[in-house]
Amino acid sequence: MSTAPLRLCVATSLFPSPGLPHRGIFAERRWQALAARGHSVQVVHPQPYAPPLVGGEWGAIRAMPARETRGTLAVHRPRYLHLPGRPIQNARRFARAAWRQMDGPDVVVCDYAWPAAALAPLCHAEGLPCLINGRGSDVLEVSGEANLGSVLSKYLAVASGWSAVSQDLVSVMDHLGQSAGASHHGVLIPNGVDHTRFFPRKRSECREQLGMGGEGPLVLVVGHLIGRKDPLLALEVFASGAPAGAQLIFVGSGPLEGSVREAIRARGLEGRVRCVGEVAPELLALYYGAADLLLLTSTREGRPNVVLEALACGRPVLATAAGGTAEVLGDSHMLLDSRDPEALGRRLGELLATPPAGDSLRTLVEGLTWECSTDTLEAVLNSLARG
Repeated sequence: MSTAPLRLCVATSLFPSPGLPHRGIFAERRWQALAARGHSVQVVHPQPYAPPLVGGEWGAIRAMPARETRGTLAVHRPRYLHLPGRPIQNARRFARAAWRQMDGPDVVVCDYAWPAAALAPLCHAEGLPCLINGRGSDVLEVSGEANLGSVLSKYLAVASGWSAVSQDLVSVMDHLGQSAGASHHGVLIPNGVDHTRFFPRKRSECREQLGMGGEGPLVLVVGHLIGRKDPLLALEVFASGAPAGAQLIFVGSGPLEGSVREAIRARGLEGRVRCVGEVAPELLALYYGAADLLLLTSTREGRPNVVLEALACGRPVLATAAGGTAEVLGDSHMLLDSRDPEALGRRLGELLATPPAGDSLRTLVEGLTWECSTDTLEAVLNSLARG
């Protein structure tokens, strides 16, 4: 798709950085693709002031450079005051910090709706087109809280438009925006899959490259170890339904990692279950190739990238029915409208015993490419720029 070059400012709270290189890589991929088409993309990634002498994620935030160039993208990280228990005020301070960095854009994109959507009133006052993009918890968690839900509704109502990575999210945003007086509807802009990286591979070769032994089934859980991903349920499902000799690997990190490790010890599964932390995308592709199944036990989702990637690798998925997951898996045997560990465990055993054909799995995502995603995004932004 050919359009006149646009000057874009992307305000986001979710973007890779030197200390957190895997945080929001899907967002970076989208904007790198748009910049490759000749558009000017400025990324503003405001960060809270971080307390001194504190490690972990706060230490990584404190160490983030104020300016960074990632590929063709200029990333600015202004600081703002973030106070516990003040989400609305924090969002407004986030927005003001981002606003001061903007360099004459044609369109502002609030990528990851909360807190970036707080920019919408500022853009509206200046007659500047503004698109709010939802990805998952930034809409679902916020809309579930009465005070924040009503505020997000007002931000959507004064924005020029909104979009999301799943139709389920678009519908939630439509309801929020229209409840505050908006008359238009959102647009679905799904993420793509890098089919040059995520494709079927021989299990034995992938396991050898990863230094893994054993011929038994391997179940993979990929994602942050946080409440809404419910990794403890994933462990219960594995313990309930996986055959003897099967292994489980958690790829990801987060505040529940200690609880997961403790549960592994309590169940005596140290020899069968491992936590490997976050890994780079090229290494993640090897884990998919080594695995027999991806397990996803989330309570809320947008349209999970891990599901798209596993299917592209020809690997089956067992997922709880959450958000946009059903938009990919449909009414297949891989989706279960239950959070009962025994029911999920039985389905896990069935899928490991008789997995769907890899070619049929790839068919589910073959049309989800980054090229198509960028086409849709470019058309939406060009429409907003034209008013």
